[in-house]
Amino acid sequence: MQTNEPTPGQLRRVVFASVIGATIEWYDFFLYGIVAGIVFNKLYFPADDPVVSTLLAYTTFAIGFVARPLGGIIFGHFGDSIGRKKVLVIALLIMGVATTAIGLLPTYHTIGIAAPLILVFLRFVQGLAIGGQWGGATLLVTESAPAAKRGYYGAYAQAGAPAGVILANLAFLAVSNFIPEPAFTEWGWRVPFLASAILIG
Repeated sequence: MQTNEPTPGQLRRVVFASVIGATIEWYDFFLYGIVAGIVFNKLYFPADDPVVSTLLAYTTFAIGFVARPLGGIIFGHFGDSIGRKKVLVIALLIMGVATTAIGLLPTYHTIGIAAPLILVFLRFVQGLAIGGQWGGATLLVTESAPAAKRGYYGAYAQAGAPAGVILANLAFLAVSNFIPEPAFTEWGWRVPFLASAILIG
């Protein structure tokens, strides 16, 4: 717990950085859910049975939520020992690398069973990163805020989740409007994932 309260300018920077970081993390996290049932089921799982492939795609989506608590524990531990800011930057970079890697991942048709296995691994990594970043961002803000306003400032970090959902949907809305359907399924869906590298930068 900090003993010296930051200046209003420093507090604004902490709040702004936490909101932006959380927004980018949730953008990356929810991109997966948008395309799981419309692209991943066709490209990363055997297409013999559309129902089974769709269920498998959504199961991999759920893996990210399973990994979140574990990410919170791991990153929380290191946040206490080496500092929250460093750990939050690491979590943000891990998420960006995993999301960009999904955008570059070859399909089942290209590399076979390795494709869904790598996809599951990358989704698990996304879950670890979001678990560490979201809790860490909230803690960073509340620990930096004046004692009487910790709840108020802590609420700002929570705004990243809905903002990230909106941003992810807008990204796919834009891509799907400008790229025809065959091209969208072939490569257009990758654009919002690859854009994560720009956002992280």
